[in-house]
Amino acid sequence: MKISADPEVCLGAAMCTGLAPAVFGLGEDGLVTVLDDEPPVELRDRLRQAVRACPVSAIRVQD
Repeated sequence: MKISADPEVCLGAAMCTGLAPAVFGLGEDGLVTVLDDEPPVELRDRLRQAVRACPVSAIRVQD
């Protein structure tokens, strides 16, 4: 599983950080950063929730 995020699209809603704080963070600019781009498979459901919760579709999960 591979995670990516586009800070150019992010508006800083931080839904992803609440759902998967081990994987997503916010940079000094308040926009998404990926802390772990290949997280354990056990986080798959939380990551999918984060993708759905992002209001601007700034994050992606690839299996």
